[in-house]
Amino acid sequence: MKAARLHAADDLRVADEPVPAARPGECLVRVTAVGICGSDLHWWSEAGIGDSTLDHPLVLGHEAAGVIADGPRRGERVAIDPAIPCGICRPCRDGYRNLCIRIRFAGHGHQDGALREFMTWPAGQLYVLPDTLSDTDGAVLEPLGVAIHALDLGHLRLGGTAAVAGCGPIGLLLIQVLQAAGAGEITAFEPLAHRRAAAAALGVAAVSPAEAAGLTGDGVDVAFEVAGTDAAVQLAVAATRPGGRVVLGGIPDDDKTSFSASVARRKGLTIAMVRRMNEVYPRAIGLAAEKRVDLATLVTARYPLAEAAGAFRSAAARTGLKVIIEPTPAP
Repeated sequence: MKAARLHAADDLRVADEPVPAARPGECLVRVTAVGICGSDLHWWSEAGIGDSTLDHPLVLGHEAAGVIADGPRRGERVAIDPAIPCGICRPCRDGYRNLCIRIRFAGHGHQDGALREFMTWPAGQLYVLPDTLSDTDGAVLEPLGVAIHALDLGHLRLGGTAAVAGCGPIGLLLIQVLQAAGAGEITAFEPLAHRRAAAAALGVAAVSPAEAAGLTGDGVDVAFEVAGTDAAVQLAVAATRPGGRVVLGGIPDDDKTSFSASVARRKGLTIAMVRRMNEVYPRAIGLAAEKRVDLATLVTARYPLAEAAGAFRSAAARTGLKVIIEPTPAP
């Protein structure tokens, strides 16, 4: 089979490797669609993310779907939950499996991800896709899950107001999730014109950061930052009313986030940090299957596995939205 491994920053190589053998409790999956996430771009451009660094060639990719290739579930089209929690640590026992201290995550650290033609994965982390969802939709369920988890952390009341700073794929999904959850007025901040247009097409007020001052009046109930920049964090803090919440979901380039402490303190803001997602795949599948969230329009480019390096360059240019790599043809 073919696999794409990151050997160093901007050094992604596609080569032949043996097809992995499934162990007890695992399934062999033929991978059909993999989305490139902002965190993948950190690995690709910096050879690391946060306090994790590349110390061996790594298969990236955690937004994935495929077809089970062996065993009693052979032929099932599935979305792949990229997180494998230990199930026994304190966070797992408390119901926060996304905070597992021994978690294994596809395309991170020492756990190979999905940018290969075949991968083995725990059967319990493979969610059957309904016929109404494509394999590409299945790959986009992972960022949708992050958006749902961010919404959960925001504790937004029915009819409450919200702001979203950053209109990349997760920001656009978050807008749709907010609408599905009964949010009132939603304001979006985004510097790139084509992403503002995508947000505006969802029926929300979408403006550039330069136009943000005073736009939210006395402030929104909850602001979500999904850009990974200090400027976006400052926008979220400024846009939130006294006593409101700010949910930080972006990953900064240098593993540091800063904002005006006096403004946040004066407002008495509650700040929540997004760590991937927590047991939301069934909800994500339900929302997408019921067409309450549109996944297909987020995909603006597709590449075969052989052109993985070009796909990453395309994603890093941010001229579109979601870039998908297709290791094998979908059925």
